Amino acid sequence: MKADQAELIAIQALGHIASEEELLYAFVDMSGLSPDDLRARAAEPEILGGVLDFILMDEQRLIAFCETVRLRPEMPGIARKLLPGGEEVHWT
Repeated sequence: MKADQAELIAIQALGHIASEEELLYAFVDMSGLSPDDLRARAAEPEILGGVLDFILMDEQRLIAFCETVRLRPEMPGIARKLLPGGEEVHWT
């Protein structure tokens, strides 16, 4: 997967979140962004990484998203690794 594909998955995830009021309010609450800030910054890779973090935090949320966009459940996790903040940290 390439970074642009990862961003596309994250944009789809943001669309999924925005389509469900409860999810949108939960994401806004978790991220600390206002709805206006979210709209203004939605294309930023750091925000998109946060969107995938939110989707990946809950298995039911992940499955619902993947079913909606017809995506294999492992794909958002793979995409997350390609966006800022998703790098694996090796301490040794």
